[in-house]
Amino acid sequence: MDTPHKPEPADVDLSRPYWEAARRGQLVLQRCSACGKFRHYPRLLCDACYSAAHEFVPASALGQVHSWTVTHHVFHAGFAAEVPYALVTVDLQEGVRALGRWDGGEPLRIGLPVRAYFRLGPGAPELRFAPG
Repeated sequence: MDTPHKPEPADVDLSRPYWEAARRGQLVLQRCSACGKFRHYPRLLCDACYSAAHEFVPASALGQVHSWTVTHHVFHAGFAAEVPYALVTVDLQEGVRALGRWDGGEPLRIGLPVRAYFRLGPGAPELRFAPG
């Protein structure tokens, strides 16, 4: 029996630079060209100065654990073989939060230093975090 495919991100202009970089294994963040504020997930307008001007720049990929949850329920058949897994919310050094899968061997704790990377393979790149 074939394993169901995981959902793919929508191919839209706003987030295309993020996903193109992710496919190369690079984490980029959207930054306001007017005031310099980072924003993640990509958005049309800056919530600080309301400018639409933006660019995507390489991120440090470093942060600290803000929170996490362990997923036991299968919400999409493409993830059925992977439960349970931990989803971690990370405060990145750039001042934004990102959500991804936990790939670390040590127990999670708030404030734990982590590094981000993308797991590449078939389908969409998956943002992962590991101790770092």
